Amino acid sequence: MAASVWSGYLTFGLISMPVRLFSGARSTSISFNMLHRPDLQRVKQQYICPLENKVVERSEIVKGYEFRKDEYIVIEPEEIKKIEPQTAKTMEILEFVKEAEVDPVYFDASYYMLPEEAGRRPYALLTKALEESEYVAIAKLTMHNREYTVFLRPHSGGLMLHTMYYAEEVKQVEGFGAPDVELKDAEVKIAHQLIEALADKWDPEKYHDNFQENLKKLIETKLEGGKVVEIDKPKKLAPVVDLMAALKQSLADMEGKKKPAATTKEEPAAAAGGRSRRGRG
Repeated sequence: MAASVWSGYLTFGLISMPVRLFSGARSTSISFNMLHRPDLQRVKQQYICPLENKVVERSEIVKGYEFRKDEYIVIEPEEIKKIEPQTAKTMEILEFVKEAEVDPVYFDASYYMLPEEAGRRPYALLTKALEESEYVAIAKLTMHNREYTVFLRPHSGGLMLHTMYYAEEVKQVEGFGAPDVELKDAEVKIAHQLIEALADKWDPEKYHDNFQENLKKLIETKLEGGKVVEIDKPKKLAPVVDLMAALKQSLADMEGKKKPAATTKEEPAAAAGGRSRRGRG
C-alpha cells in the first residue's frame, strides 16, 4: 500500500477514531527533460545569490516572507510547527449537510480515508449513517502547511475526503450566468432530444487523454526512426446562424451514428436496432 499523506483522529461528538488518508487521484503525463541542444546533455537548475553572484546550496536556503519591497523576515520550520492548530492531528466534524447543496466548484483534491484497527467500528457506523441519511460531513483538517475545510462522503462502503476551496478562493466572473435571450419551445424540445441521443451510463473507463496517447506514439515512431505524420485537424466551424437548422442537423447526425443494441433470441435484429441508447441497460 502507498504511504499515507495524513494520519490522526476523526471526531464527531464524543466519538473518535484513528484514520489515515491516501491520495485518491493523481494526474499522469509524459514528462520531458530539458537538454542542451548541441550535445543533448541534461541542464541543471541552480539557485544563484545575485548579491554574491554564486551558487547557493540547498542547506543554505531558508523560507522568507516579503513584508516590504526587498525586505524579508525568515520563517523557520520549528516556528511553523509551534503554531499548528489542533486540526494538524485531529479532524473534527463541524456539521452535516445535504450533498446536493454543495457546489462542485468548491472541490479540490480527493483522498481515500481508511480506519486504523481501533477505529473500524465507529468508521463503519458513520459511513452507514451517512449512506442512509444522504448527508455528508464538513470538517477541518490541517495538511501541507494549510488548514482545509473538507467534505466527507460515503463511497463503495468507505469514506472519501475532498479538500475544498474557501469562498474567497472561488473566483467570480463578471457577466457569468444565463444570457438575456428568448428561447423558442421548439428549440428547447430538439435540444432535449439531442441530449437523449447522446445519453449513456457513466463509465470513466471510456475516457482517455488522446494527446498523451499521441505523444507516446510520437516517441515510439522517433525511436524506430519513422516519420511523424500530422494528425488531421477538425475544420473550423462557422458561427451558427440558424439555431433550429443546426439543432435538427445535429439530431439527424446523432441518429445516424447510434449503435444498434445487441440482439437476443427473443428479439429480432430490426427491433433491436430501433432502440435508443437510453434504452440499453
